[in-house]
Amino acid sequence: MSLEPHLLTVGQIEAAERPMSLPSFRRRVALSVLGALAVTCVLGFVLAGRRGQFISALDTAPVILLVLAALLQILALLARSEAWNICVRAAGGTVPRRLLFRAAGVGYLASVLNGSVGLVARIASLRRVAPETSPRLPALLAAEVPIITVEVTLAAIFSFTLIAPLGVPWWAPVIAVAIMAGALTALRRVCERRRTGLWAGLAIVRDHGRGRMIAFVLLAVCAQIARNWLMLHAIGVNVSVFDAMALLIAMFTLGQIPIGPSIGPAAAVLILGGNGVAATAAAGVLLAVTGTVGSLCYAAWAIGDRVIAGRLKASSGPAAPLFAVVPPAAVMSPVALAPVTGVPAAVVPTSG
Repeated sequence: MSLEPHLLTVGQIEAAERPMSLPSFRRRVALSVLGALAVTCVLGFVLAGRRGQFISALDTAPVILLVLAALLQILALLARSEAWNICVRAAGGTVPRRLLFRAAGVGYLASVLNGSVGLVARIASLRRVAPETSPRLPALLAAEVPIITVEVTLAAIFSFTLIAPLGVPWWAPVIAVAIMAGALTALRRVCERRRTGLWAGLAIVRDHGRGRMIAFVLLAVCAQIARNWLMLHAIGVNVSVFDAMALLIAMFTLGQIPIGPSIGPAAAVLILGGNGVAATAAAGVLLAVTGTVGSLCYAAWAIGDRVIAGRLKASSGPAAPLFAVVPPAAVMSPVALAPVTGVPAAVVPTSG
């Protein structure tokens, strides 16, 4: 699950398509690396004296469950990619699904380090490979909003799972749900009145396909919850599905801070540290590792598919047309279409 409501402008995404944007990307990546190092140092301090327990917890996770967790990550990414595809098509895009999934694969890999970098990379990659069939940049940026809105709404609905681990007041989830209900109503009304430019990206809100979009976002969320529950049980932390939901909401929230892959361990210790700091930290590490492996597999397919498609296109070359059009001569009346066989088309002299 990935929340990406970063304050990105269209200019920043346009800059991502030019080589001059590399310094900006490097700064964002460097910030994420520094954040990850800082969180790692804090976790190292917390785990001081528990090194044996931490390593033992890592060793108890069966390989088959790690593979399954990586597959669940891939499923979540594919489901979110399809939700994005639905939003892009509703916004007027006709980009082939294969090209859109390639762009998504590259973007979600970048999201491992920084969510805003991943968003920029995904949109810029799509615009680069399909500039004519993808919506304009403002609409593409707005096409993220419906997906994010569904994710935030789900987080608000299930925020009651944070009451026990974090001591959140009972009325906080009620307020969160009320706020999201108001936001959804306002968004629907705005989409009915504005339909061009930036607002074209929100077309899915009033489109009949919004049910499919919500279904794929739900599938992605359920896959992430199942992955959380699986990794916690793999190392012997017996938690409920609600605990796995609370962990996902914590990762959902901490993901807005540039701390890179350390989100998993930090969220696990924050929410479930009472079940054993070493064990929950180990579960968080496994979540980060399997999530990164899943993203790498998706990105590897995207890059490999693009390379293979490029080589096939280069090797095949332009195909010879089946028919050639022969223009009429000054005093001759040709047959308009003739098979391309190397033999000139039959010519019938004009009368007179």
